Amino acid sequence: MQPERFDAIVVGSGATGGWAAKKLTESGMRVALLEAGGNVTKKDYSEHTQPWQLPYLGMSPKVAQDRPIQGTCYACTEYNYKWFVNDHENPYSQDKPFKWIRMRVLGGRSLSWGRQSYRMGDIDFKAASRDGYGEDWPIEYKDLVPYYEEVEKYVGISGMAEGLEQLPDSVFQPPMDFTCTEQHLRDQVKAKMGRVVTMGRVAILTRPLNGRQPCHYCGPCERGCVTTSYFSSPFTTVADAMKTGRMTLFTNAAAARVIMRDGGKAEGVEYVDTRTRELKQVRGKVIVLCASTLESTRLLLNSNICNSSGALGKYLMDHIYQGGAAGLMPMFEAKPWAGSPRRPNGIYVPRFRNIREKMTNGFIRGYGYQGGSTPSFSFGAPGFGKSYKEAVRNGQFGMSLGLWGECLARAENHVSLDRSKRDAWGIPTLKISADWSDNEKKLWEDGRNQAAEMLEAAGAKFVQKTGSYSVPGFCIHEIGTARMSNDSRKGVLNKYNQAHDVENIFVTDGAAWVSSGCQNPTLTMMAITVRACDYIAREYSKRMA
Repeated sequence: MQPERFDAIVVGSGATGGWAAKKLTESGMRVALLEAGGNVTKKDYSEHTQPWQLPYLGMSPKVAQDRPIQGTCYACTEYNYKWFVNDHENPYSQDKPFKWIRMRVLGGRSLSWGRQSYRMGDIDFKAASRDGYGEDWPIEYKDLVPYYEEVEKYVGISGMAEGLEQLPDSVFQPPMDFTCTEQHLRDQVKAKMGRVVTMGRVAILTRPLNGRQPCHYCGPCERGCVTTSYFSSPFTTVADAMKTGRMTLFTNAAAARVIMRDGGKAEGVEYVDTRTRELKQVRGKVIVLCASTLESTRLLLNSNICNSSGALGKYLMDHIYQGGAAGLMPMFEAKPWAGSPRRPNGIYVPRFRNIREKMTNGFIRGYGYQGGSTPSFSFGAPGFGKSYKEAVRNGQFGMSLGLWGECLARAENHVSLDRSKRDAWGIPTLKISADWSDNEKKLWEDGRNQAAEMLEAAGAKFVQKTGSYSVPGFCIHEIGTARMSNDSRKGVLNKYNQAHDVENIFVTDGAAWVSSGCQNPTLTMMAITVRACDYIAREYSKRMA
């Protein structure tokens, strides 16, 4: 065991762990930050690496062999595969298909996330009161507003204000530009259907901020960003924590269990040094779990704590997606075109279902869309040669809309500890059981139909509905399994993300979620983390022995 006793131990260095380290160190606390993977520097980034500079144009046989699950993720490529876990070293069991996409590296999935950043509102936090399903969150939108603002001012969210109750506005940097076809879709859908088509709200800079430079549209962003235009924790929040001189970073430290002491408090964290396979311990007065939804839950299950409610591991959620529609948009005035910079986001259609009503077409809750325009070769012409050039010269562009739908919190979607199967470091793994309910399937089908109707309203031709149900987990928005609740009989955490059973344990990542909404979750995860850390620094630190 480390002789030093830290004021706080933060497990995980991604979007939430970075914020926890930053907030707690800046409040004067001495923090140990545990990361299961290795360090990362800007030299590891490869956004400007060309295909011919790689040993393989696609995924190499060795990478495909070691990462059969991770390699199915769009972000796991020959450029950055080392950030993703080796699936053979990090197994899990599943009753039904579930894709668990994981990264073990300083910064975690903040290195490759899609950066779509949307606030949630009371239509999400108090959804159960509106339609009678499930449980309300123990917090309201107004409780998170100052923390949303703090995160947004620091991270930098580009976007445009729309004044929607179901999608509250953020503190915005200037939005990226619509293409001509996107602007046409926006105008037509607003005029004919009364729906909003806005520019995606993305954690990426369009003007300088805190020494970070605006995006120069080089893409693809999942390879890293040397200008730190898009938000990732290693060069922002974690770097700020290091600057205080009050943070000690432990890399290659795979957390195995929480160590308890007499009196029902946590004493520290036991971890495996993944390089030497030594079992080590670090002590702390407060433990903040930010290891990602399922890893934080796995750690609590393996420690046999925080489950007097029986809710630990239950109510696993993800967003259902991979469905929508696509079509060929009307021709505009032909202009010379040689390819635009790689804009790292597209358009967004906020939720419009069940805003005032409780149920539509047999389903509750709702969905939003992400989409954009592409040259029309996706509708028959190849991406090269005469046909492609003609499509470009003629100004023909395709338009696609893909839905992202809410998943209901159900006890039968759960994880449990599988002590018969261990990872490469001897830590018991998870058994995952999750599937879509009829509500998600009805919502998904309605979303496809409505996507087609919007494209047709904008004058698109050859409209076709697209996609099939995504495999649960594959949206990489897994949440729930250690939910918040004012009632200790119904949840694992209180409204400040503090464990009901162990008062010096906090869980601030996606495990704490009560319902999923249809928005991408990371912005809200960060705001919740900042709020919890303010509570720790303001209140809990007074009672730390």
